[in-house]
Amino acid sequence: MKIGIVGSGLVGATTAYALMMRGVGREIVLVDLDEKRSRAEADDILHAAPFAHAIDVKSGGYQDLTNCQVVVISAGVSQRPGESRLQLLERNAQVFRSIIPNILNYAPDAILLVATNPVDVMTHLTVSYASQHGVPSSRIIGSGTTLDTARFRSLLGRSLGVDSQHVHAYVIGEHGDSEVLTWSLVSIGGIPLEEYCRLQNLNVCAEDKIIIEDQVRTAAYHIIEGKGATYYGIGSAIARIVEVILRDQRSILTICTPSENILGIPKVTLSLPRLVGGDGVLATLHPPINDDEQASLRHSAKLLSEVISHLE
Repeated sequence: MKIGIVGSGLVGATTAYALMMRGVGREIVLVDLDEKRSRAEADDILHAAPFAHAIDVKSGGYQDLTNCQVVVISAGVSQRPGESRLQLLERNAQVFRSIIPNILNYAPDAILLVATNPVDVMTHLTVSYASQHGVPSSRIIGSGTTLDTARFRSLLGRSLGVDSQHVHAYVIGEHGDSEVLTWSLVSIGGIPLEEYCRLQNLNVCAEDKIIIEDQVRTAAYHIIEGKGATYYGIGSAIARIVEVILRDQRSILTICTPSENILGIPKVTLSLPRLVGGDGVLATLHPPINDDEQASLRHSAKLLSEVISHLE
């Protein structure tokens, strides 16, 4: 099983490391304009293989993506001082116009996994560019709110004193400020949150929810302020998505892909719980969220739609 990663910066390299530590795949190829950087990252990760799993990690060009089953796209330009979000988007759109055809020339059957921010919009653009090569949208996946969902579960698990793997909760909508934490769906080990709290003599009050929501939404800002970038969390999230695809695990993940209609907003790309397997996106699930959450999701979809419309 061969995996390509285009973009060997902190996110791309950490993704390769996470894949190797999880034992996902047999060969990983790092592709980057900065060939010296990609070679150094590949060598450094390869040297850790004896302590983890036997995976070959190397650098290469687009031609070395041949036979990749999944290609992760973490390439993109950094924001310049004084540059607006839309200007950054336009420059990254130019980068993707070049990257997508180059990938598909050598790996036409690969599933493309987009990690470049703003991931919802970049995934939407990737679908548009890839469609010109006959690639269906089901084979284009954005990392979406996979990491936000993990943040929500980990913080709630810590608050309740329970292993976060037994916390079932989703963050949907934009991977950004307008994302929606679906409190109405939260369950602990299959037990609704309020009932679990009653049984365990616990309480998650409105103030607790506000604190957790703020920590989920502002996590990236605080991490970037402290160390310049986020990469461990997103690298692990991407590795998990790749694992689900390669092993056809048919898992439910909050990834982003285009939807025809979200609460009256047409043709927008955002995150919902989706069934993911070896062929990419297999189904989209529309959870029974409450009226307030529906209003928030519609607001998130509207914001994304406006940005996408401007770019198009």
